[in-house]
Order: sequence, then C-alpha cells, then structure tokens
Amino acid sequence: MTDLKFCSPEDIPSQFASFDGKIPQMDVGKTGKIGFLKLTLGFDSQRNKTIITEQLSRVPLYVQKALYYDETIPSMAHVFVLSPSGGVLQGDRYRTDIELKNGAISHITTQGATRIYKMNSNYATQMINLNVGKNCYLEFLPEQLIPYKNSRYYQKATFKVDDSATLVYSETIVPGRVAMGELFDYDVCCLKTLCYDDKQEMKFHDNCILEPKKQTMNSLGIFGNRTVLSMMYVVTKKECVEELYEIINQIFKDNDEIIGGASILPNNSGLSVRILSNSSEVNKITVYNIAQIIRKQIIHNAKH
Repeated sequence: MTDLKFCSPEDIPSQFASFDGKIPQMDVGKTGKIGFLKLTLGFDSQRNKTIITEQLSRVPLYVQKALYYDETIPSMAHVFVLSPSGGVLQGDRYRTDIELKNGAISHITTQGATRIYKMNSNYATQMINLNVGKNCYLEFLPEQLIPYKNSRYYQKATFKVDDSATLVYSETIVPGRVAMGELFDYDVCCLKTLCYDDKQEMKFHDNCILEPKKQTMNSLGIFGNRTVLSMMYVVTKKECVEELYEIINQIFKDNDEIIGGASILPNNSGLSVRILSNSSEVNKITVYNIAQIIRKQIIHNAKH
C-alpha cells in the first residue's frame, strides 16, 4: 500500500497551513496512523443478493461481513465500517474507496461516531472515494462527526456516479462534547465534496469550512440558534429529481424541531439537503427518513 495516495499538499486548504508542525507522539504516516479500506460490491444473481467481491484494509479501518436484515429489500447488503481506535488523532491519514458494480444495492455506515481528538500540532485528514456503477444504489450514511476542543479535520469526498445509478450520502457535524462544556471549541472542520459522472464530467462541487474561533457560529446564515448540522447529497436519475424534491421538502414544513430544505443540484443531477437542529438524534432520524423516501422511489419495487 506504499503507493497509495492520501491527501496531497495541494489538496489541503490554506486554513490548515499554520498547523503543519512536528507531532510529539507519532509522525504523520507511521504505522497505526494510516487507515485504508477498499471495498467492491456486486450483485450475485445466483444468491440473489449484493455481496462483497473484494476487500482490502489496513487497521484502524476494516469491515465485518455484509448483513441482510431489510425484509423489504432482502438483496441489499448492509455493511458497517469499524475501527478499534477510540477516534481520530493528529497526523492520522485515512482513505476509504468503495465501488459498486453490476446492479449492486448497499447501505454502508459506521459503528459509531467519528471522534476528532484534541490536537496541539498538525491535523487529521480523510479521503472518501465512492464509485457507483450502472444501475447501482448506494446509501453511505455514517454516524456523526464530533470535533473535540482544538481539533482540526479535513475531509475530501469524491463521488463518481453513473447517470443510471443513485447515491445517497450524508455527514452530520455536532458542536463538540457538549456534556463536557465544549461548544464549537474546535479549530477547523472542512468538508469538501466533488461529484462526477461516468465520463468524468463534474456534476457538482461543494465546500463546508467551519472555523468557530474565527466565525460567529450562531449568526444568521451559519447555524442561527441551532447547533447540529447534517448535509445530504442525493445523486440520482434526472427523471426522479423533481418528485423527490417535492416530497423531501414536505418534511420541513410545520416542524419545530428541524430547519432545512432540499435544493436541486446543477444540471438536475440530484439534490442537496441541509438539516439543522439541536439534537444529533433528531438529525439522524431525519436523514434516515429521507433515505427511506428515496429507497421507496428508486428501488423499493425494483427486482433483480
């Protein structure tokens, strides 16, 4: 795995430049600080279900075997990304590559929240590369990110989605360890998202850069009077976008717990959804409700 590419210097936003320094406990890229996961899933017509056809990992990232517990879509492979470590430390470099082929259907999530620990030098990065092939369907819905006090985290997610496929992706950011008195005490959390079609033509590009020590987080246009943010990207067939847009936006009407809405992405390639509340559980329920809506519209009646 020595030739694997993680976040290159030109990828890293300028907000992280001042944090490049020596790391007291362990150097960047040393054993235990590089996590890698590569998964390929495909539909097996003989077993009539999606299976993992290729798996390669380096701890602290790995997966258990696929589970099949959705009775309405028995062919869907449910996969949990696991980590034996307590969280993400300074100097950690993670990369996850997932590809779906041959009409595969999968739901992928994490075993628990991603905890970004306090950092006194350097920062942590993660690359997520999702390749959703022809007639495939992927839900990638990890648990929330919890950036601890003085933490710095950069994530670059790159999607390649065939025009006939669907990707449902989410990220949820909480303000920190609120029970310990931390509320927006992290240095910087940057989430960069790029999406391409199968011809490598860009569908959309989105950036979220949060710097609580330089921004007024409770101002209008950032968080307002809410503290938990979820972002969803629904990349799907153009003919499904308008209907999904109408249905999803109904969720936010007359709802006192959440603020949010769906917007149509450029070239009618899908939807961007923003969700704000004061509870990570409320956001999670909303994300999964939206995922259920999309399942019903896209694959509930599909047969392999």
